[in-house]
Amino acid sequence: MDTSAYSGFRGGHPEVHRLMTAAPGILMPIVVIGELEGAFTRGGRRDENLRSLDEFLSRPYVSVALIARSVAARYGSIWARLRSSGTPIGLNDIWIAATAMDADADLLTFDTDFSRVPDLRAIVLSTGR
Repeated sequence: MDTSAYSGFRGGHPEVHRLMTAAPGILMPIVVIGELEGAFTRGGRRDENLRSLDEFLSRPYVSVALIARSVAARYGSIWARLRSSGTPIGLNDIWIAATAMDADADLLTFDTDFSRVPDLRAIVLSTGR
């Protein structure tokens, strides 16, 4: 799940909840946690948001994905391929995509930029309810 999907989860988006319930597990890339920490720090409810995130991460079906060497290799490959094709995306998004691909996982997101990543299995949701 990327940052936008976590926000959808927290906001009660029904499709996010349906897909999460149907999934065998939830993988949260460490880069997503960093993005959330940054957003929380800038917001007015930092402590409340951090408590909610910690509670979510402590659930038995949620795993945090760290950046392993294999993820870094995928990152480099994705970055080079997107740059060569003239379709770059944000660097954090490349880390998130590389993490999902390395875990052989589907990426749940609202961000259409992920559709530019070849071979990434992304479930791109609509923001409409």
